[in-house]
Amino acid sequence: MLVLITYDVSTETSEGKRRLAKIAKACKNFGLRAQNSVFECEVDPSQWVILKNNLLKIVNVQEDSLRFYFLGSNWERKIEHYGIMGPIDMHGLLLL
Repeated sequence: MLVLITYDVSTETSEGKRRLAKIAKACKNFGLRAQNSVFECEVDPSQWVILKNNLLKIVNVQEDSLRFYFLGSNWERKIEHYGIMGPIDMHGLLLL
């Protein structure tokens, strides 16, 4: 399934800046950055449990916002993209 993860982390403190970096790193382990605070993560149910638990351990719900949008397994038909950074090929060759 494809999960779109968006977040807004308060960076007024050094602790907030660390949380921001940790959330981005956790998301990078499971998906690709679509925009600054948006990741597209294609995960199976067990990976989803791990990712969600990791993110919930990091986020400060009193200061930050974390949202999950579930696009399901037929997500290719649900996304339209216009502009730079064309659509992300989740199944294509990954170059590092």
